[in-house]
Amino acid sequence: MNISIHNTFLPHTDAEAALGFYRDLLGFEVRNDVGYNGLRWLTVGPAGDATSIVLHPPVVDPGVTEAERETVLNLMAKGVLAAVTLGTDDLDGLFERLEAGGADIVQEPTDQDYGVRDCAFRDPSGNLVRVNQL
Repeated sequence: MNISIHNTFLPHTDAEAALGFYRDLLGFEVRNDVGYNGLRWLTVGPAGDATSIVLHPPVVDPGVTEAERETVLNLMAKGVLAAVTLGTDDLDGLFERLEAGGADIVQEPTDQDYGVRDCAFRDPSGNLVRVNQL
C-alpha cells in the first residue's frame, strides 16, 4: 500500500499577494482558483508533483466570533498559526530569488546542528515557509 500527501492547507489574507508569492516567486503552477461569496480558494503546487497547497480564506465559519477571527489573524501575522516545509536541490539559488523578490526572510541558509541545511521566510499572509536542501 502506498500513501502520499495530496493536499496541505495554509490560510491567506490576500489571494493576489498569495498568487504573486507562490506562482510568480516560487514558480508553482495554479491548479485551481475558486471564488465563492467574495472569497477565493487557490490550489498551487510544483509542476510535475501531485502534492498541492490549498490557500484558503481564514476563519470563514459563520460561528466564529470577531474576537476569535482577530486572534487567528494575529497568529497568522506572527507566523505561528501555519507552516509548510518545502525541499529544493538548490537552496542558495532559491534563497537568492526569494530575497531579490522581496520575500520576508526569517533565516538565511544555515547548516543546522541536526543535519539539515535550510532557510525560512514568511509568505504574504505571515505563514512560515521553511525550505530544506535536498
